[in-house]
Amino acid sequence: MTPGARVAAAIEVLADVEGRRRPVQDALKDWGLSHRFAGSGDRAAIADRVYDALRRRRSTAWALDDDSPRAAVLGSVAPEEVRSWAGDRHAPEVGEAELPSPDDRAARLAGAPVHVRGDYPEWLAPAFGRAFGEEAPAEGAALAERPPTRLRANTLGTPRDALIPKLAGHPVLSRAGDGAVSAGRWSPDAVRLAPGVDVRRFAPTATAEFLHGGYEIQDEGSQLAARLSGAAPGEQVGDLCAGAGGKTLALAALMANRGQVFAHDVDARRLAKADERLRRAGVRNAQLLFPRPGALDGLAGRLDLAFVDAPCTGSGTWRRNPDAKWRLRPGALEQRRREQAEALALAAPLVRPGGRLVYVTCSVLLEENDDVIAAFLAANPGWGIRPAEAVVRAAVPSVADALLAAVQARAHGLQMTPRLTGVDGFYVAVLEKE
Repeated sequence: MTPGARVAAAIEVLADVEGRRRPVQDALKDWGLSHRFAGSGDRAAIADRVYDALRRRRSTAWALDDDSPRAAVLGSVAPEEVRSWAGDRHAPEVGEAELPSPDDRAARLAGAPVHVRGDYPEWLAPAFGRAFGEEAPAEGAALAERPPTRLRANTLGTPRDALIPKLAGHPVLSRAGDGAVSAGRWSPDAVRLAPGVDVRRFAPTATAEFLHGGYEIQDEGSQLAARLSGAAPGEQVGDLCAGAGGKTLALAALMANRGQVFAHDVDARRLAKADERLRRAGVRNAQLLFPRPGALDGLAGRLDLAFVDAPCTGSGTWRRNPDAKWRLRPGALEQRRREQAEALALAAPLVRPGGRLVYVTCSVLLEENDDVIAAFLAANPGWGIRPAEAVVRAAVPSVADALLAAVQARAHGLQMTPRLTGVDGFYVAVLEKE
């Protein structure tokens, strides 16, 4: 398919998403099934176009004075590229009025409301303003960028310094040149793929290193959240919203396979996916506790660390899931707050005196972060907050000063954001049982 034909297909997919109010992945899958001539590269390029359009949907609509799927997709394409389609009968016909220059676009957005400049829903403007003040549009815009790809070296078998040269020899990465694969900025186990790397051609879940448990795909913010928990060899740890086990793997590696990690989730189907991942990574100190009456009774008062990666709106991961921000409704925020309180109530009795409860979300909203912790502390005497500076210095001493300068300090925890740290928007609070 020509570049213009791919853009035309992206317009078709986005129109299907809006017309039938369906998830993007479903629309992309159906388009691929009904257009068998499109190869894997075509389908990947079309998906990129759709997601790019969704990332900046609000600002594009304002700049072009058009909220249609066509405008959303065309507004995400550079004007020079559109003009290069001349003569392509498969490309959409485009008028010059639909191609404002970057300067024209910036001028049109200069007086736009903050939620337009930040590309987030209007109903969230007060929450973003409360969280970031005058920087709210800039923080929102950073959440509308394409995300980087980061890997976590599985130190149970492959230290980062050994993994990087192995990956550098991969044909796709070696052709990308020096710097295609390098150490991450914050986490001692993070591996960075350069922005120019064709990740789909590299296929990180199909390499020999991955299949032998050498690494996992994990955002560096997620890696930091696990590391800031202070999980150590020999401890008794509960990962109480384990999902498919991503942070369980990271915690087990931090513990060097010593002690125990008890992975629990209310969704048995998601938790079942963790089993294969744990085996591939060589994790020997993890147990899956499936949801059933009394599943956690034996852990009461035993845990050195209860890790709560709480359900949330996912606002900190909008770079990866741009359609999620437009599907989010006010009722969902209140529902998540109830679930977060329930998760903390589940975890607290499991912690021994002197133990820790670590609360994590991939949200940037105070309503899901500091507010939840404040309510918990008010209702649960005998708990205190470990200062964020002490948490960071203990977890990543070599980069502590730089990280503390980059994160946003909250009353009870710390907030990472793509704009300031380059990682997804994770919040971490460490509570101590007195």
